[in-house]
This record gives sequence, C-alpha cells and structure tokens, in this order.
Amino acid sequence: MFEYHYPALHRFVSEEGGRIEVGVNQYEQAFAIAHDVTGTVFRGRVEYESLEAALQDLNSGIQAWFEKLGI
Repeated sequence: MFEYHYPALHRFVSEEGGRIEVGVNQYEQAFAIAHDVTGTVFRGRVEYESLEAALQDLNSGIQAWFEKLGI
C-alpha cells in the first residue's frame, strides 16, 4: 500500500539506498528531509498540516530529484 501512494519515496528508500527523516529536529529547519550517500537531496518545509502532507511533499521532492538525474 505504501509503495502505491508514495512510489518515489518507496523506490528511494528500498532500491536507491536513500534515507528519510520526518519530524522536528533541532539542527534542521525542515520537518521532512531526504538524504542519499551524496547528502541532502530534498528538504521540505518547517511545518506541515499533517504527516500525510509531509509524506506527499517528500514523494514529490524525490520524484523531481529522480527526474533531474534522468532516472
């Protein structure tokens, strides 16, 4: 079910070796962040109206990153 709703996010974590962080972090000015071995690939907003909104933003941001890389 998760991979159906968040295909880019699922691929990023399960196939591309990516890592996501969701939640308040005193060191980051973002609630949702995606990293790979090269560093941060997506940094979301500081606040979201829901966890669902944060996951959707992560999925969109990672999809845009995939498209930028041509993968």
